[in-house]
Amino acid sequence: MIGKYVKADQAQLAMPNAGFTELMAAVLHKGAPFRFQAAGFSMTPFIRSGDVITIAPAPARIRIGDVVAFELPSSGKLVIHRIVRVSSDGYIIKGDNSPESDADVPGSRILGRVARVERRGKRVRLGSGIERVAVAFLSRRGWLTPIVRTAWRFARPFVKRTS
Repeated sequence: MIGKYVKADQAQLAMPNAGFTELMAAVLHKGAPFRFQAAGFSMTPFIRSGDVITIAPAPARIRIGDVVAFELPSSGKLVIHRIVRVSSDGYIIKGDNSPESDADVPGSRILGRVARVERRGKRVRLGSGIERVAVAFLSRRGWLTPIVRTAWRFARPFVKRTS
């Protein structure tokens, strides 16, 4: 059923951010994972626009390096970013490709944790394993994007592209 929150757009269904956030929160509250297509570039290169991400209910313990879905305290907007530091007021969260971190985010605003990322039907693991702590450190310092760009410049001629 297409109603007040969901609008049909040919092959896709679009939902306003507030309705989408409510739906995700309700599904996660029931203990079920929530899967959707990411939009935006703030988590590039680990999550790209068009990737399919699965959000699992938030674990009891959120760790540095975890990628989480949360509501921005100032606007209620849904965001998917990485925990880069724990603060006295909650968590400092930042997009891997964002120059600035988000405001302190209380734990009550965290809806869930990214459990899986898929790109063109294949699972993307880089950035979600043990290396997530190093990624969080580099992101917090603002070094991640320059390092990835430089590495890509050198690796690009050797990478076989598939469509």
